[in-house]
Amino acid sequence: MIPIQFKSQISFILTMAWLFCATSVNASGEAPSSKIEVIERSRSVSTDDTESQVLETPETWDARHTAVIVCDMWDLHHCYRAVQRVEQMLPRMESLLTNLRDRGATIIHAPSDCVGYYTDHPAFLRTSNIPTVDSPADIQSWCYKIDSESKVKYPVDQTDGGEDDTVEEHEAWAQKLKSKGLDPKKPWTKQHDGLSIDADRDYISDKGDVVWAILKKHEIDHVILVGVHTNMCVLGRPFGLRQLKKNGVDVVLMRDLTDAMYNPRSWPFVSHAEGTRRVIEYIEQTVCPTISSEQILGGAPFAFSPESHPSDLSHPSDLSRSNDPSHSSDAGITAGSNSP
Repeated sequence: MIPIQFKSQISFILTMAWLFCATSVNASGEAPSSKIEVIERSRSVSTDDTESQVLETPETWDARHTAVIVCDMWDLHHCYRAVQRVEQMLPRMESLLTNLRDRGATIIHAPSDCVGYYTDHPAFLRTSNIPTVDSPADIQSWCYKIDSESKVKYPVDQTDGGEDDTVEEHEAWAQKLKSKGLDPKKPWTKQHDGLSIDADRDYISDKGDVVWAILKKHEIDHVILVGVHTNMCVLGRPFGLRQLKKNGVDVVLMRDLTDAMYNPRSWPFVSHAEGTRRVIEYIEQTVCPTISSEQILGGAPFAFSPESHPSDLSHPSDLSRSNDPSHSSDAGITAGSNSP
């Protein structure tokens, strides 16, 4: 006979055990599979008289040895239209993170410049328990180019910072940010609240050496990078595609959960959507393969609404905004360089 004073404790233990089991299975009553099946897409390097060839390679990964790095999915941005596109991506990205986390993947949130917001968050504090490891000498620095990019022309001119707002939109947005006491040129304060950070399992860091140590601790074989902006932070950050690739990490870009900073008023004078597509193709040729979210979640790949890429921004002759440097978010950036 169980003493009455222990009955409540035993009941609590049994309840917690049931909850653990209940949250460890999917809707069909089966534990989530740790097997991830993807198709990596890359491209051959084209010459002047030939087009690049698409190469698709099926791969099977173990989610327990896979990490997702979420790059700069900030709450706000100086470009109004960039903010709108981030808002559209959020639900799909949240579903992806939840799916992979439940299957055992490691999730690293990297909201650059905003990690100070999270100094008391368990996901940030957890990084202090990561064992120190030998890391590449320059892993804490931006990476502006790797050797494999030398034979391919960079696909867009982003010297104006890549903002694709109209004059009116941009001014109205800047005034709204100022009214909130924010710097219109750098208004981000944290990662967007539309992405969950699991206090018990996730990590928060924007430091290349810390991210490297996390990958080593969890014996990560594959890294998926999601977030913005494709031609700037995603490529160049210390935890970005270039640094990981050149240091031997099997990294891929999730091509439907990213967005470039490209202004259709600049060369090659194509729509924002086409500019982003060309940057992705460049990455597939010169940096790393890509995958897309439906390979993991099912359904169709994520796509921005047509309103995100209005056709009236397809050529500079259609636009009222000039190329005045005062409209540039970073007038010193050169094509192929990186900036938020």
